[in-house]
Formats: sequence, C-alpha cells, structure tokens
Amino acid sequence: MITLEKVPVVKAEMLIRKPVKEVFEALVNPEITTKFWFTKSSGRLEQGKHIKWEWEMFDVSDTLYVKELQENESILIEWPDGTEDRWMFTAKEDIGTVVTVINSGFTGEGDEMVTRAMDSVGGYTMVLCAIKALLEHDICLNVVLDSKPME
Repeated sequence: MITLEKVPVVKAEMLIRKPVKEVFEALVNPEITTKFWFTKSSGRLEQGKHIKWEWEMFDVSDTLYVKELQENESILIEWPDGTEDRWMFTAKEDIGTVVTVINSGFTGEGDEMVTRAMDSVGGYTMVLCAIKALLEHDICLNVVLDSKPME
C-alpha cells in the first residue's frame, strides 16, 4: 500500500492552433464534442446545470455538474465521484490557445488514488490530442473509442 502525503492533482496541457472562442465552443457544444470525446449529451454546458454524457460504445454514462463557466476562459465540472475538472483556455497571440485541464479531488487509499490519477492524465491527454486533430486538421482520431480495443 502506498501512503501519500498529498492527494494527487493531475494536469494535462496542449497548444491548439485555433482561437480561444473556437476551442472553448468545442468543449461546451455537444455537436462538436461528440466528434472526439463522448457519443451523446443531454445538452450544452451551462453554469449551474447537470449534463449527462454517454459513451455508448462502452455502455457507460455520467451526469456531471457545471459549477462554473466563464465564456472563453474556464469551465469547472464536478463528476459524480466528487472529482473536479478545471478547463482553462489561454490565448497565445498569433499562435492559438493553450488548453489546461486540472483534475483533482481523488479519494480512497494511496494506491487507488495513484491509479485513478494516472488513468486521468492519460485520458485527458488523449482528449486534448483529439480536440487538436479535429480543430486543426478536421480529423476524427477515435482515440477514446480505440483506447479500450478489447472491451
């Protein structure tokens, strides 16, 4: 068993060579997000709303809560397990947008938290790569679907 002094906090980050407005819209608008992350959504992300996301290929869904949403700046989502994702969008003049995802609030024993944190950083890195491919090159990578090929 691993004993931790601090609860893990995960950070994934990617430069996407598109304006902040376009990158932000890709995450709040399920018509776009379903092209690279989940397959179905109960609606657009809006502050104070509960939104159901589905990954039909895995027969899995989650209902998340949008705690904060600052247009073109940040989104704070709370998942049913109590973890939170803070998505931040930083414009880089004449280059694009740096998207930073910070996932925190892991609970459980040390080993369990470390495993969940490692899975999380890998998952968010895949999602950021998928957003980048879609927005910059109009390519659907299917990385979420293909991340569990034996299931």
